[in-house]
Amino acid sequence: MPDTLTSGALAMPVYYIPHGGGPCFFMDWNPPHEWDRMAAFLRGLPSALPRAPKAILVISGHWESAQFEVTSSPKPALIYDYSGFPASTYALRYDAPGDPPLAREICALLQAGSISSKEDALRGWDHGVFIPLKVAFPNADIPLVQLSLKTGLDPAEHLAAGHALARLRDEDVLIVGSGMSFHNMRGFGNPAFQTVSEEFDAWLTGTVALSQKERDLGLEHWADAPKARLSHPREEHLLPLMVAAGAAMQSQGQRVFSDRVMQTRVSAYRFG
Repeated sequence: MPDTLTSGALAMPVYYIPHGGGPCFFMDWNPPHEWDRMAAFLRGLPSALPRAPKAILVISGHWESAQFEVTSSPKPALIYDYSGFPASTYALRYDAPGDPPLAREICALLQAGSISSKEDALRGWDHGVFIPLKVAFPNADIPLVQLSLKTGLDPAEHLAAGHALARLRDEDVLIVGSGMSFHNMRGFGNPAFQTVSEEFDAWLTGTVALSQKERDLGLEHWADAPKARLSHPREEHLLPLMVAAGAAMQSQGQRVFSDRVMQTRVSAYRFG
C-alpha cells in the first residue's frame, strides 16, 4: 500500500539515482545517445512525485567529511569537480536557493539520533548534485541542501543517518541519494564487466525490495554480495543509497530505472 501521512496525503518518496559520468547530459558523447535514457528518467522524476517538494536534500558520492556536514549557505556556489571535459561544461549554472533553516533542522535531527554533524556555510554543490538536478528540475526554483558522506563509509552509520532524517518526508522534503549503482572505472566500456554489473544489480534490486529489517541488514553487509567489490572497489557512490534506504524506513523499495551504460548495468531505486 502507498505510504500516507496522518492527513491522508501521500508521503514524499525517497530516491537513489545515478548521476551519470561528469557533465554527460550537457555535452556531445560518443556514442551520441549513451546517456539519453538516463536523462529521460531524470526528466520524468518530478511527474512521478505526489506533489512538488518544498525542498530537496541530496546525498552525493562526491563529498566526504569527518562527520556528517550539510550545506547551509543561502546561495551555494557550484563545484566543477570533473576534469578533461569541454569548456562549456565549466560554465553550467544551477542557481537554486539554499535552505539554511532546513540545514539547521537536519543537524538537529542527526544530533537527536546521537549522530555528530555540523553546518558548512562555505561548501558548494558538487556535480553529483547540480548535474542530475539540472536535468530533473531545470527551473532551479526548489530550495536545495547537500549532506556529506562520513569518512570511513560505514554503511550502518549511513543507514542510521537516514533513519534520523526520515521525518523530513512528512515535511515534503525530497530525499535523493545520488551516486551510481555500478562504479568501477575499469569496468565502464569493458565487456568483461557486463556480467559483473548484472549480478550485483540483481542482488541490489532484490535487497532493496525486502522488508526494512532485512533490507538494512543486507545493505549493511553489501560487500558480501555477488561481485560487490568488482562493482564498487570503493563504495562512495553506493553509500548515498544507504542514507536513502534508511530514510525510507518501512517504505518498500523498487527499481524504477535500469539501463546498460558503457556495457555495464546501472539502476535507480525508489522507496514509497
